Amino acid sequence: MPRAKSVDEYLSQNEDWRPVLEKLRKILASTELEESIKWGAPCYGFGTKNVIGLAAFQRHVSLWFHQGVFLADPDGVLQAAQDKTKAMRQWRFHAPKDVVVKRVRDYVDRAIENQRAGKELAPSRGEEVEVPSELAAALAKRKAAQKAFSAMTPGKQREYAEHVASAKREATKLARVEKILPMIEQGVGLHDKYRNC
Repeated sequence: MPRAKSVDEYLSQNEDWRPVLEKLRKILASTELEESIKWGAPCYGFGTKNVIGLAAFQRHVSLWFHQGVFLADPDGVLQAAQDKTKAMRQWRFHAPKDVVVKRVRDYVDRAIENQRAGKELAPSRGEEVEVPSELAAALAKRKAAQKAFSAMTPGKQREYAEHVASAKREATKLARVEKILPMIEQGVGLHDKYRNC
């Protein structure tokens, strides 16, 4: 499915979830947040700051609070998207009845206030990238890959390092190294295909 160029197009691409999406969109539209499309999905913020994202998945619709780590969660509805997620939190909805307008608006209003107050958990910078031994050994054998890896940003280096290190079995680690070496030599980041979408 092609990436949506507008929120209306996004809604039409997700007909199964349209009632939930429209109910959440109406709440967000009642705030001062500006609606746009980022990463192919609806995003709400002001200025250059993203505050909330909206996305439909196979089994649920999520509201993404970009700095959700600062939100009080008296209802226990927020969860981290992934284990490594530090700031972002998501709230999942499975049916239109799950969207209780007053409750959702309360979370949205607090997210806006937190953004206004400048509460932001910035990404870690300057931390040394810990390269797994399997990747380090392979880079040592392939000088072109080693040179390209050294020229990459710490973020791209960290993506590759974490990809290899996250495998549980040694065989999986080695298979991942073999798969990513050509990408490294081309200077391509592990997740580049998802950027600028």
